[in-house]
Amino acid sequence: QVQLVESGGGLVQAGGSLRLSCAASGSIFGGNTMGWYRQVPGRQRELVARIASGGSTKYADSVKGRFTISRDNSKNTVYLQMNSLKPEDTAVYYCNRAPYYSSSYGPYDYWGQGTQVTVST
Repeated sequence: QVQLVESGGGLVQAGGSLRLSCAASGSIFGGNTMGWYRQVPGRQRELVARIASGGSTKYADSVKGRFTISRDNSKNTVYLQMNSLKPEDTAVYYCNRAPYYSSSYGPYDYWGQGTQVTVST
């Protein structure tokens, strides 16, 4: 069964921190690169961080140095530690398979419910 369950979002002041978690079914997690995406209403979903099965990571420039992605392969879980949050980080955050290279597979068509992150000034 395909399953992605994101949690850990909330309301935080600018400069604060949050840690997001995503529990994925084994069929999704497997040996795939996993990523965190975010979406603001009216805008395209943005890939902000990805982690390969072996632990290599890549980040969007907008979050580099502030966000850290990690994964626990034994628990089929991926995390996103978000520090120094800014109001522009406000979005619904989702996890899914992610392309490590531009030629790699992108996300599955199935998406979880996401978790809302709101950063106040």
